[in-house]
Amino acid sequence: MPQTVFERNVKIAPSILSADFANFGAEIRAIEAQGCDWVHVDVMDGHFVPNLTFGPQTCKAIRPHIKTVMDVHLMIAPVDPYIEAFAEAGADFISAHVESGPHVHRTMQAIRGCGVKAGIALNPATPVEAVEYLLDMVDLVNVMTVNPGFGGQKLIQSQIAKVERLRAMIGDRPIHIEIDGGVDPTTIPLVRAAGADVFVAGSAVFKGGSVDQPEVYGDNMRKLRAAAE
Repeated sequence: MPQTVFERNVKIAPSILSADFANFGAEIRAIEAQGCDWVHVDVMDGHFVPNLTFGPQTCKAIRPHIKTVMDVHLMIAPVDPYIEAFAEAGADFISAHVESGPHVHRTMQAIRGCGVKAGIALNPATPVEAVEYLLDMVDLVNVMTVNPGFGGQKLIQSQIAKVERLRAMIGDRPIHIEIDGGVDPTTIPLVRAAGADVFVAGSAVFKGGSVDQPEVYGDNMRKLRAAAE
C-alpha cells in the first residue's frame, strides 16, 4: 500500500460506482493520472442496502489498475464470511457497517487478521457512540452522510455534528475520518472543518468527463480539493 505515514491531509477518493462499468481499468487509470488519492469501491448486496454492485472477483480484476489505495466499502450482511475474499482481492482498507453482523468487534479483528486496514461505517441514524469501544482497533471511520445504497444523494446536514464529535473522540489516534455521500464543492469545506480527511465523491468527480476527456475529472477533483483546503 503506497501510503505508509498517517496524515490528516485532504484525500479525494472517487467512487467507481459513478464510473463506466464497462471500462473500469481505463477509468481508474484516468482518475489516478488526474490526481485522485484513493479509489473507493462500493460493494452492495441488494439485502443490507437496496442495490447490487460488485463482488470480490471485480475487486480482484481492477486491483492491478489501482496504484494508489483500494478502499473497499462493504455494504453487505452478513459480512464476516466475505472478508477473506476481499482481502485476497487486494483491498488496502475494508470497511464494514456496525449493523452488518452481531459481533462487529470480531469483524474488525477479522479484517486486521487478514493484514488489511479496518474501517467501521456509521449509517446516518447510527450514533457516534457505537464506535467508542472500537477506536483502538480501527484505522478508519466512514461516516455515511447519505443513506447507503445509491449515489447522487444530498448530504444530510445533521452528520456534520457527528463528525465533530467523532473527531473529538478519536483524539490523537491515527484514524482517518471518511465522508461518504453528497460530497461536492459546497459541502466538502463543512465536513473538512468538522475534522474529516478522506472524501468519497462519485458524480462530483465523474460528471462531465470520460476516459476520452479525463481532464474533466482532474478539474472536478481540483475544485473539491481547493474547496476543502
